[in-house]
Amino acid sequence: MTRSLPVVQPESLLDGRKPAWLKVRAPGGPNYIRLRHRLREWNLHSVCEEARCPNIGECWEDATATFMILGDVCTRNCGYCAIAHGRPLWEDREEPERIGRAAAELGLEYVVLTSVNRDDLADGGAAHWAATLRAVRRLAPGCRVEALIPDFQGSAASLATVLEARPDILNHNMETVSRLYRYARRGGSYERALELFRRSRAAAPAVPAKSGIILGLGEERDELLATL
Repeated sequence: MTRSLPVVQPESLLDGRKPAWLKVRAPGGPNYIRLRHRLREWNLHSVCEEARCPNIGECWEDATATFMILGDVCTRNCGYCAIAHGRPLWEDREEPERIGRAAAELGLEYVVLTSVNRDDLADGGAAHWAATLRAVRRLAPGCRVEALIPDFQGSAASLATVLEARPDILNHNMETVSRLYRYARRGGSYERALELFRRSRAAAPAVPAKSGIILGLGEERDELLATL
């Protein structure tokens, strides 16, 4: 038996206008200005700025930001990412304390931490990650912390270092389907990303894990479902 389904007609773009849901306001509200000033004052980075996220105005106006640690230069050059890449010459040992103080002063109840890839460091920056998590715990004890981590080149020891610092949520983005990894995520590995989740589940089953996938890079529906 067949069944007819309603067909939803997309909005016409022939008049050159973008649909309302695609439009965002230019950043500049009071909370946005305050948060930007504070980040400059504390010499901190946010992935919102470095990755040129179009939603920065909306998120910052809601006092929501993702701190990016370990500098603003990544050792990898993923095809979808706007963060600068190259050879980092940066390691700020005081950054964890500044992140913790920022979370406390801003009265944050939830903090997301992420970082560039630091393949130039023996542990991929895992010790710095752990120090930052502990600083937030100590200086902003009521704040929950989500760790959006890199793959640490598959190092089980580096992952264990981060998990021992007790993030409330462990996040690692798959980004795309297996077939597109060599194009979109140079330096990354689809199987290595999956293995990170297996190890996390085995080592810290009480820590929830999450991931994200970018749509629109050329993936097929069956590939997306297989990844999910």
